[in-house]
Amino acid sequence: MALVKGADLEIVEYLLQAEKGRKEVVKVTDKHPDLTVEDAYKLQKCLIEQKMSEGSKRVGVKLGLTSKAKQQMMGINEAIYGYLLDDMLAFEWEPLQYETLIHPKVEPEIAFLIGDDLQGTNVTAEDVLKATKYVAPALEVIDSRYLNFKFTLPDVIADNCSSSKFLLGSKWIDVKDIDLANIGMVMSKNGKVATTGTGAAVLGHPAEAIAWAVNKLGLQNEGFKKGDIVLSGALSEAVAFKAGDSITAQFDDLGSVAMFCE
Repeated sequence: MALVKGADLEIVEYLLQAEKGRKEVVKVTDKHPDLTVEDAYKLQKCLIEQKMSEGSKRVGVKLGLTSKAKQQMMGINEAIYGYLLDDMLAFEWEPLQYETLIHPKVEPEIAFLIGDDLQGTNVTAEDVLKATKYVAPALEVIDSRYLNFKFTLPDVIADNCSSSKFLLGSKWIDVKDIDLANIGMVMSKNGKVATTGTGAAVLGHPAEAIAWAVNKLGLQNEGFKKGDIVLSGALSEAVAFKAGDSITAQFDDLGSVAMFCE
């Protein structure tokens, strides 16, 4: 569908107010059932532009639905992407405030620091690795604005792929020194193993997922800039958390990243 003029601004404001007010809202597609994925990316772009007009700065890109199992569950055959802003960055030494969130979950990811501009529609995983300066362990906090964390594909894209916060580990490794596909990961909650995964869970190799994102952005004449942070996708399912919970993700050869919520 082509969004009715004015509806895009109304939807963006609806999602922004849900986030600012920390309240769950019904899905956008409940009111706009014909919303397409293309429409949703336009809404996402408007939402990010609005946040940037209020002072936020773009610092990178995040990927979602990068596991084949998740894609099959959603009935799709490709990943999705959203944007990272500077005010989403959280720190290991600074507790997350649960009262600033709605119903958060956390995912273990591998973060890429892009060392050279990367743009095009024919970019390969090898190109991504050549353009990557370092990789690091990461945690992404997702916090859908939708009721009960339930949504369709256009809904989640419009909501910037449920983005909320992200944390980066202090250890950054040269990408040439690590086998990202075979890296193992264990994520613990309050000292007990919650999930396990490997780099191969991310479209076979995290760099493959990032190549997909570059090529997708290339269709919009966009790409990655030197210094961008890219979250390549979850190595396991997300884990819900609440005030008082601590989360640690330990990665083979890559170190760990931890967070505490109060």
